Amino acid sequence: MSLDKKDQQLLTLLQSNARTSVSELATTVSLSDTPCLRRIKKLEASKVITGYHAALNPRALGLKVLVYAFVRLSQNSASAANMFEEHVEKLNHVLECSVISGSYDYLLKIIATDLESYESFVKYKLGSIDCIANIESTVVLKQTFSKKQLPL
Repeated sequence: MSLDKKDQQLLTLLQSNARTSVSELATTVSLSDTPCLRRIKKLEASKVITGYHAALNPRALGLKVLVYAFVRLSQNSASAANMFEEHVEKLNHVLECSVISGSYDYLLKIIATDLESYESFVKYKLGSIDCIANIESTVVLKQTFSKKQLPL
């Protein structure tokens, strides 16, 4: 989908505050309400906008440990990859799962309440997936920033 200047402005505004009213969005990008809403609906229909979410503070919810786990599968096959991805998607503490190149097959972003709960998660949840050969964890000591907005 080709995005014009107004679409980009709308996306930038919605990324910073998805609760902005259509009326306010329309005024900011110099449109009337109906054409503005039409553009937003078009962006949603074309999957440029995939959802609206509340940003939560993990620390306020007791989730104080962020870990990146590198995972190597025991075999390089489609069935092992599918099995792994299906299992990992069901694990609530896994925030992201990416297929990567290099020595490992996957990179997981995992959140936990503390190091003990992460250890338990690795032993009893992640480690119980049969097709995993190796897990290497990197604990984040301090996250300096995390951007949610994509550059447009």
